[in-house]
Amino acid sequence: MIAVAGAGAFGTALAISLASNGPVTLWARDAAASARMRERRETAYLPGVTLPAGIDITAEMAAVALADTVLLAMPAQTIRGFLEANRDALDGKALVACCKGIDLATLTGAASTIGAILPGATPAILTGPSFAADIARGLPTALTIACADEGAGHRLQRDLTTGNLRLYRTTDTLGAELGGALKNVIAIASGACIGKGYGASARAALMTRGFAEMQRLAAHLGADPATLMGLSGFGDLTLTCTSDLSRNYRFGLALGRGEAFDAGATVEGVRTAEAVAHLARREGVDMPITTLVAEVVGGRIEVAAGLGQLLSRPLKEE
Repeated sequence: MIAVAGAGAFGTALAISLASNGPVTLWARDAAASARMRERRETAYLPGVTLPAGIDITAEMAAVALADTVLLAMPAQTIRGFLEANRDALDGKALVACCKGIDLATLTGAASTIGAILPGATPAILTGPSFAADIARGLPTALTIACADEGAGHRLQRDLTTGNLRLYRTTDTLGAELGGALKNVIAIASGACIGKGYGASARAALMTRGFAEMQRLAAHLGADPATLMGLSGFGDLTLTCTSDLSRNYRFGLALGRGEAFDAGATVEGVRTAEAVAHLARREGVDMPITTLVAEVVGGRIEVAAGLGQLLSRPLKEE
């Protein structure tokens, strides 16, 4: 049995897709919101989408505890607290993190967080180019399922593949989670570039050099840089840096235009930029674009000045 913990847009979209394979439990933190979704079979996160009868919507962790596999569809900065609060219900299960970020407190990804808090669980990462609205509408995409336990990875690949979600398997959990997290930072930079009016050519250059940063950090930390050439890195980077459906890209657009952004929206790349900038300094890895984004979102430098710094860096070989 499969459960999805987190009834936001992405968690609900995953539940909708998985329900085509069989019954799915969808856990919502808010009991009142859970009751409304159960009664109306709809959610404000996905307008116009009807929730299939095969989704059991609940606010009870006891229902989640019945599942063998639990997808953690929540922001990266909240996973640690969720795992600590629900150790008994989650220990021993396959826990699949669906977030794309780095824990600001520990400077590690979700797989490490799961392993540290619940050593009896099987950590995995589900990541790749995927917008909730597309998945919920049944539109096709391909994702990466990363699990260090190869046997468990085969099982998760089989169980989580649906009619519109094709999963590719890897044992490189570190590479997969770095690709998913770091591309959000580059998406903010790309949005700021377009918002400031610098054009598509400048965005393409930022994406390319940002991708080099992603691979550089991954290799330094012991991940396989080739992992980032796949769906969890290059694929997700391409989508997130070029579409208005990307919250990180829209946040960057607002920065470039000097406009306010929805204060209640979770923008994973903001906290990830700060975390990765700290990590890069600690490890001695050169990541100028990531460092710039951290400075801009922290209000310590203006977008134009930051991009000017990038252009004035010493010339080097590619």
